[in-house]
Amino acid sequence: MATIEECRAALEKLSDNMQRAEGDVRTAAALDRSVSCHITDLDVTFAGRMAGSRIHVHETLQGPPREKAQIRLSTTGDDLVALVGGELNFAKAWGSGRLKLHAGVRDLLLLRKLL
Repeated sequence: MATIEECRAALEKLSDNMQRAEGDVRTAAALDRSVSCHITDLDVTFAGRMAGSRIHVHETLQGPPREKAQIRLSTTGDDLVALVGGELNFAKAWGSGRLKLHAGVRDLLLLRKLL
């Protein structure tokens, strides 16, 4: 099972990848939205903001998100690490329910390019 530190590192790696993105992926990375990532097996939520092509984690909370972020991701720590590491396909994880992503329709269309 992935640790809180490994999950935070995965979010940092995703943020770094977003910073280096080009083309359509760069457009998706440039969104300015509140974000939360709930790690279900650890029952921890990383909350912050996606802005300037980066994910800025402002707080780590015990339990599910306290506020409804504009972009909400929910998955296990292992799946987050595998997804960011390229070992888990986003579409397959999302389709099988291993990963849940909630956002507005327009944001979902852009985010699919990013993930």
